[in-house]
Amino acid sequence: MAPSLSCTLMVLRLPLRSAAAAKSSRRPELRPPTSGAPVRQRRAYACRLHCSAPIGCSAPYGGSAAGSVLPVLLGAAIRLSVMALPVEEWRLCAARCWAALEPQLREQLTVASPHDMVRLGCGLLRPEEEAAALRRLCRQARAGKEPAAARFYREEGNRLFGRRHYGAAARLYSQVCLEDIARAESHGYPDRLLPKVLLRKAECLLCLGRLQDAADALSVVENKIGMDGIMTSPTHQTLLKKLSQLKIQIHEKESCPEPAQEACGDIQRKLETWEENDSISGASSSLRLNFDTERGRHLVASQDILPGQSLLKEEAFVSVLCPGESLLLQDSSETVWDTQVTNADLYCHRCLRQLLASVPCHGCSYAKYCSQNCADMAWEQYHRTECSLGALLLTLGVFCHVALRTVLLAGFAEVRRLVEWSHSGEKGLHNPEARCRHLGEAPDTRVSTRGIPGCNDNGQYQSSYQAVFNLLPHIEKHSPEHKFLCMLSVVAICKQLQEAGLEAAVLNQESSEKWSKPKTCEKTSGELSLELKIMAEAMLRHVLQLQCNAQAITVMQELGSGDSAVVNKKPVRLATAFFPVISLLNHSCCPNISVSFSGTAATVRASQPIPSGQEIFHCYGPHQCRMRVAERQQLLRQYFFECRCQACLDELESDVKSVVSMRNSFCCPSCRAPMQGEDMLCCSNEVCAISVSRESLSCRLRDLQRQIKEGLELLRDRKADQAIETLLKCQMDAGNFLSSEHLLMGEMEDHLAQVYATLGKWQEAARHLERSIRIVEMHHGPSSVEIGHELFKLAQILFNGFAVSEALSTIQRAEEILSVHCGPQSAQIQELQEMKTCLSELPRSILQRT
Repeated sequence: MAPSLSCTLMVLRLPLRSAAAAKSSRRPELRPPTSGAPVRQRRAYACRLHCSAPIGCSAPYGGSAAGSVLPVLLGAAIRLSVMALPVEEWRLCAARCWAALEPQLREQLTVASPHDMVRLGCGLLRPEEEAAALRRLCRQARAGKEPAAARFYREEGNRLFGRRHYGAAARLYSQVCLEDIARAESHGYPDRLLPKVLLRKAECLLCLGRLQDAADALSVVENKIGMDGIMTSPTHQTLLKKLSQLKIQIHEKESCPEPAQEACGDIQRKLETWEENDSISGASSSLRLNFDTERGRHLVASQDILPGQSLLKEEAFVSVLCPGESLLLQDSSETVWDTQVTNADLYCHRCLRQLLASVPCHGCSYAKYCSQNCADMAWEQYHRTECSLGALLLTLGVFCHVALRTVLLAGFAEVRRLVEWSHSGEKGLHNPEARCRHLGEAPDTRVSTRGIPGCNDNGQYQSSYQAVFNLLPHIEKHSPEHKFLCMLSVVAICKQLQEAGLEAAVLNQESSEKWSKPKTCEKTSGELSLELKIMAEAMLRHVLQLQCNAQAITVMQELGSGDSAVVNKKPVRLATAFFPVISLLNHSCCPNISVSFSGTAATVRASQPIPSGQEIFHCYGPHQCRMRVAERQQLLRQYFFECRCQACLDELESDVKSVVSMRNSFCCPSCRAPMQGEDMLCCSNEVCAISVSRESLSCRLRDLQRQIKEGLELLRDRKADQAIETLLKCQMDAGNFLSSEHLLMGEMEDHLAQVYATLGKWQEAARHLERSIRIVEMHHGPSSVEIGHELFKLAQILFNGFAVSEALSTIQRAEEILSVHCGPQSAQIQELQEMKTCLSELPRSILQRT
């Protein structure tokens, strides 16, 4: 099983600016040097930083994904994502079709296996009704090439650029990148303009650290300029000046190696090394695969495990980018396009790297890649089939898209082998659920790994299609209506493949060269071929599996255009994936591991000591620190189990209120003692005896949240003084009816820290953030990832305020916590180390004054 998104984190990115640049109306941003920068450059940075702090500074040290002061819960965050399922109109259409079926057929479909569902359901996609409705919906998802759209986005980009919204403009029209330059060269770009383009290429290569490639590009530029013969024109003089500058930069980088940085990297790599598990691919030897009747397949510690120890590294067997809801228009007759930026614009559709300048698919307007290599690999592996289905896949949702891509990556031969294997066998023992029950009924439930579903003949559990196929689909637990919707959707995909002439490509019967463009069948058949029925059956199985086994790949993402000084970040579901090994982890509302992502790869680390023999637990979303037991139990029902973890048992079997209930409670408006009761709350102080309705206090809380939102809007509008006034008033009002440990109290402290940081008042910012951290620690514990994120932010503020000793101790603590949860090579750890290096390399005279 796998988790969904659990919380939203607010962060700030407040770029530090130098005092020297403050005299200019457009001050350049001062960033820490990269790890490859010369030592003297980093020393200069530290000195400039000291001279420029805090006067004229608008914000703290520029950051990446620092965590929020307090997670803001998504009310139904763990529920299925809207984009995971088909669009609402298709769901309603399928529901009408189900209701119109003969009762006997509905009964048959209710108890049918995936094989029988596909066999019975192939003829239920009626051309004049369901198929026509689907075609109409697909017209709303514009995935084809449209010249008018290109013109629109270019004009919108120009408009935003004119208003100095550079970040938003850059996302609307492509920036120059290496791939753009290579394509320009290969398509006959004019010789007289090539030197300028090649100089940009050399700049790109220099930034990427590819020094020899950059030097080679400069040699080409020199030859082209020399061939022209005219060296005195202003254009040539500008090119020669730029050429000389780049040569100097390359020479500086070549002559200033960074042995200390390399040594540090070696140490970090050693911390991440492990002994490979013989039975579980990608897992540490400290894990063991077990099975029992109650818990099914699960992982346990085979030895004592320390916090921060890497337990599992797994590449997704398949992943599909979650596109964003703005891609579907409400009315297909509209001729306007949405300028809202979605994941589909920001990340590579294959490897999930962030895009700077995308390489688009040559056949559709939807798929975008970080490089030509990714585009070619995606085309070869699956996109040559998916390309013409873009609108259909957007309409039917991410789960259907994952199911299709899964069978395409597996290949028809392997799909057919496992589907036919699932049909055979004694008493259905090739069905994973039946096989698990059979193992549980065996006299000795401590079976070898060879008998556990998903393991190969050698007893190894690998991140393979066989492991994906054996994930539990819980066929009998899904509602009949949901199974019917999924069946109708996968049948629609397979019929489209057949009608588009893509069946041979799907079945791997012809080479990719013959399928550069889809061809149309001369004759459309209403009945699916036997091979496509096999594909549909496997796809149906995978769609049903995904409800309990889909793993959300998350990333910290900026909200808004990113052009303002203060921005928020939150973790968003970037993609939906199958991780067969991670799916072995059972849920606990108090997990003992953390999961981090890099592209399509996941790393599991121990977040606390795990003694030998203890089970490894993941959190699927509901955490004991974020919601009450009743809320957690409600949200976990989609996974078809009742949580009996220790945290739930402790809350259910005792009269003690949960941590969340106690620390998010109301207090008496008169004496500030805790309020007790349900609908009518009474002061717990017998002397006071004030009573008030819960609804009235809830209304007061909602009004307070509205005022806080207004304060944050003032901050975004750069009205810092007004924002402080509003937030301080909110803080005073909150103190009259909220517990001092309430999450919202900490959130307001965090907002005040942000505002004071924008004004360069570092001491005030640090004071408010420290108060916030105390509340975070009460809720999440002193070693939680939430505390790590908060300490990262405090380190930024102390760094900018040049509270050197406090900054160094905070950096140390933040490093210790974040390395456990995110690994020693995470972006935040790298930034913390850069801050520490800058502080430690300050002149002694400066350090003595701080």
